[in-house]
Amino acid sequence: MQVSFACTDHGLKAPRTSEPNKQNTSSPNTASAARARFRTVALIARSLGSFTHRHHISLKESTGKLTGMKYRNLGKSGLRVSCLGLGTWVTFGGQISDEVAEQLMTIAYENGVNLFDTAEVYSAGKAEIILGNIIKKKCWRRSSLVITTKLYWGGKAETERGLSRKHIIEEIVRAMTHVINHGMSMYWGTSRWSAMEIMEAYSVARQFNLIPPVCEQAEYHLFQRDKVEMQLPELYHKIGVGVVSWSPLACGIITGKYENGIPESSRASLKSYQWLKEKILSEDGRKQQAKLKELTHIAERLSCTLPQLAIAWCLRNEGVSSVLLGTSNPAQLTENLGAIQVLPKITAQVASDIDKILGNRPHSKKDYHH
Repeated sequence: MQVSFACTDHGLKAPRTSEPNKQNTSSPNTASAARARFRTVALIARSLGSFTHRHHISLKESTGKLTGMKYRNLGKSGLRVSCLGLGTWVTFGGQISDEVAEQLMTIAYENGVNLFDTAEVYSAGKAEIILGNIIKKKCWRRSSLVITTKLYWGGKAETERGLSRKHIIEEIVRAMTHVINHGMSMYWGTSRWSAMEIMEAYSVARQFNLIPPVCEQAEYHLFQRDKVEMQLPELYHKIGVGVVSWSPLACGIITGKYENGIPESSRASLKSYQWLKEKILSEDGRKQQAKLKELTHIAERLSCTLPQLAIAWCLRNEGVSSVLLGTSNPAQLTENLGAIQVLPKITAQVASDIDKILGNRPHSKKDYHH
């Protein structure tokens, strides 16, 4: 199968009859583009092959066996993705240099990662371009990669206001079907949608013979559990929507680096992340740090680090197709990739011990009958 990269201006070869460039969505003239996007939509692009090089390098199946990387179906689709992916939020085009970005992608690729996530809004479009340039420079075979990007963060154009949710969702499903039918992507999914909204999209697709979403990108970590553990499992079993989870370390909180305050080089020290700093220094933040100290004892018992334990804990969920890692240096990424070896150690007893410390295990209606 051929592969493509969607949404960087040098990577997407749209048909001549295609809609206007989606980066210019503030104008009312881009009605079809603007109305066809609700919150954030994830695209999984695997077509065009615009970066195919005469001497391309392929990610061999043996790579996964050598590194221990596991591959899972994206939801109940036929697309196989590495259970750990590399995200570019904050880092690419912002917190790190292009050289470090290339180092991170190379480490990930050589360790069997085939899923790379970005978005048009990350670093005002720079993240997409940097990721595309690295793929082109490294001459990696595009068919060995799964690139996910996201469209639209909201807008104030007339066409983006006053529409009913049902109307907006129908237009999104029609737009994504158009994108796939025109070879710009192979699959589409949602990001930060509610279970009800995803179900509506699925119903629209069935009603009008369109293409439904295959995954939801959702925040999931030790301190954020309800949606992924309570709402999304039903969607996975009923309509096959899988989860690509992000922020497994809660924006760095779970690494333990904020135990004694805010380090200068940390994400929470950035001006645009004042909300994160306030969260860490709040009463709830201090309680979380106390729980992390207790979890460190479990990590030591399993001969792993706290971040590795937290990532492996996310992977234990059957509905999670892949966990996106967001790291700013090679050492962090190498450590996080080691979570693969920790996964078999997360037994039912270990999971129970973690739940006792956290005290936040969601309870379904069935639990209350016992």
